[in-house]
Amino acid sequence: MFETLTGRLNQIFDQLRRRGKLSEADVDAAMREVRLALLEADVHFSVVKTFIAKVRERAVGVEVSKALNPGQQVIKIVNEELIATLGEPAPLNLTGPKPRVIVMVGLQGSGKTTVTGKLARLLKSKGERILMVAGDPYRPAAVKQLQQLGERVGVEVETDTSVTPQELAKRALDKAEKGGYTLVLVDTAGRSQLDAQLMVEIKAIEANVKPVDTLLVIDSMIGQEALNIAQGFKEAVALTGLVLTKMDGDSRGGAAISIRSVTGIPIKFIGTGEKLDALESYDPSRLSSRILGMGDIIGLIEKAESAYDAETAEKQARKMMKGEFSLEDWLEQMKQMKKMGPLSQIMEMLPGQMGQAARGIDPSLVEDQFKQSEAIINSMTVKERRDPDLLNASRRRRIAAGSGMDVQDVNRLIKQFREAQKLMKTLQKTGGKGLGRLFG
Repeated sequence: MFETLTGRLNQIFDQLRRRGKLSEADVDAAMREVRLALLEADVHFSVVKTFIAKVRERAVGVEVSKALNPGQQVIKIVNEELIATLGEPAPLNLTGPKPRVIVMVGLQGSGKTTVTGKLARLLKSKGERILMVAGDPYRPAAVKQLQQLGERVGVEVETDTSVTPQELAKRALDKAEKGGYTLVLVDTAGRSQLDAQLMVEIKAIEANVKPVDTLLVIDSMIGQEALNIAQGFKEAVALTGLVLTKMDGDSRGGAAISIRSVTGIPIKFIGTGEKLDALESYDPSRLSSRILGMGDIIGLIEKAESAYDAETAEKQARKMMKGEFSLEDWLEQMKQMKKMGPLSQIMEMLPGQMGQAARGIDPSLVEDQFKQSEAIINSMTVKERRDPDLLNASRRRRIAAGSGMDVQDVNRLIKQFREAQKLMKTLQKTGGKGLGRLFG
C-alpha cells in the first residue's frame, strides 16, 4: 500500500532529520518534494495545494523554529495534516430497529460482491445474524459467487432471478423480520459506467428497504476516476459511506487521500487483499502512519489476535523467553504468521528502523524461505524437532533428501534456529532492553 509514495516521503524526511536547524528555504524545498510525491501518487491537485499550504504555514512558524528537533516536528505536522485530510473515521450506522439494511452499490468490477461477503464475515464475528441478498441478476455467475461466499462465511443468501432486485430485497427484509435476523446485506448490480437505469434500480431498492447505510464500493487503483464515480453516485443516491478496494496495490492509490476531501463522503472500510478477512475499518491515523512509513502497530496486533490462539501464543512466548522453544514450536509460529495475511502487508505495518529494513526485503523471497523451512522441519521425526541436538550428519542428509532440499539448506535452518535461541536467552537476561531501538 503506497510503497512508492512512502519511499519518496521517507527520503524527504531523512533529509529533514539530518539538519540541525531548518530555514524557510529548507521547508520550501521539502514541501516542493512532498507536493511532487503526492501528485505522482495521483492525489487530487486541489487537495495537494491545500495540504501543502497548511503544512508550510505551520512548518515556518514558531512550533518548528523553537523545537528541539525541527525535522521531527515538520514530520509530526505532515502527519497531523494528512490525518485531517483523510477525514474522520465513520463507523457503520447500526442503530434503530432490527433488522437493519445495508445496500452495496458501485460499478461492475469494483468488488461489490466480494466486499458484501467480507462485510458479512466481519459483522457475523461481532454477533450479528445476517441475511445476504443476491440483487445482481444481470452479471453472469454473480448470484453463484455470493452463494459461494455465503457458504464460506456461514451466512444465508436470498436469491431469485425471476423477480426484480427491488422485489427480492423487500422479500428478504420481510423474511429477516420474521426470522430474527439483525442485518440484511444487499448486493446490487453494477454497470461498466454510470447510467440512468442503474440509478433507478438502486433508488427503487432504497425505497423498498430503507437502508441505514448505502455504501459505494470503489476500486482505489483507478486513480482520479474514483472521484468522478463517487460524485456521480452521490448526485443520484443517498450515499452514506465508501469502501475502497484493492488498497494492497501501489499504483495510483492517492485517490484514497483525496476522496473524502473532494466528495465529502466518509470512508468506512478499506479492502487490503483478496482473502475474506482482508477488510479493515477505516482509521485515518493508522492509514497516515502507514503512508508516512511509521507502521501500524494497532493493525499488526489486530491481525495477530485474529490469527493466533491465545493459549498457544502465551505458552510459546514463555518457552521463547526461557530459550526452550523447539523446532516444533518454530514451525507452529510460521504457520500462525501465514494466517496473518500476505507478508508484504505485515512488513508495512512494522514501525521505525525495523519497518524500513523490512521494506527493503523482497516478501516473495521470505515466503519461499518459509516454505523451505516448513518442508525441512516436516521431514524430521517428532524427536528431532523437539531435540535438534540429535541432528547429526546422517540425519541431516536424510532430512534434505526427504524435503527435496540440499544439506546446506538444512544446515542453514539449524543455524538460524540456534541464533534465535541465543537472541531469546539474551533478551531474557537483559529484560528486553535495547529492543526499543528497532522501533525508533
